[in-house]
Amino acid sequence: MQAMRLSTQTIDMRTGHLRRLARANVAAGPWEVAPADLLEWVGTHRWRRETARAFRSSLRRFWAWGVATGRTERNTAEIVPMVRPDQPRPRPAAPDIVTHAIGVADARVVLMLRLANELGMRRGEVAQVHPEQDLVRDMVGWSLVVHGKGSRNRVLPLPEDLAGTLLAAPSGHLFPSPSGGHLSPHWVGSLVSRALADGTTMHQLRHLCATEVHNQTHDICLVQTVLGHASLTTTQRYVAVDDSKVREAIVERSRRWRPA
Repeated sequence: MQAMRLSTQTIDMRTGHLRRLARANVAAGPWEVAPADLLEWVGTHRWRRETARAFRSSLRRFWAWGVATGRTERNTAEIVPMVRPDQPRPRPAAPDIVTHAIGVADARVVLMLRLANELGMRRGEVAQVHPEQDLVRDMVGWSLVVHGKGSRNRVLPLPEDLAGTLLAAPSGHLFPSPSGGHLSPHWVGSLVSRALADGTTMHQLRHLCATEVHNQTHDICLVQTVLGHASLTTTQRYVAVDDSKVREAIVERSRRWRPA
């Protein structure tokens, strides 16, 4: 995975999946795992579809690596069936919940909330912000280099006050960990979710950003650039359509076609 230049977050996720299997003691070692036992282990978990898809990918990649490097003669994980993806609906956070969270959270979490809400950043992207290295100046103002999934970076313009906050931050990571480096994406997401409460997640701020930017610009490609998606299809899943506007459009068109 390092040779493929996968991101640290992706590597951590893949190895985490394998560690979870190892702790289950399905066999003495990975190359001794029987296909039927692996299938049974996967089938006993009530994972969401996307989690199941991620586990399947990790297992198949691991055993494919074992075959390619001569550690085993068969890809045991080939028995794990394909899982169809969900057809996700946009789930933007309620603006009043976000406003309340920003009003009551401490300064650190408010900054996390703002980066996720105003720039549409993922929790892993927020976690690793390093102002000294990631802030860039152009002729218009300050921008932030965002380190996205799959090692795909993007540069987002910063509102003036947010840029000032980042410029005034102490050296090092914006959200340092007591053990060194930066806070884990999981912990950043937990802190933000706690502030939002009501079951709202940090990722829903990204949906809110996408929806409001699209409502403002009507430019889905611009939204794709902000979110850093490789596929426009993925971006479309983030933009919520106002049901009242759907009704208004249908009623208006029906009025024009109504029999005299």
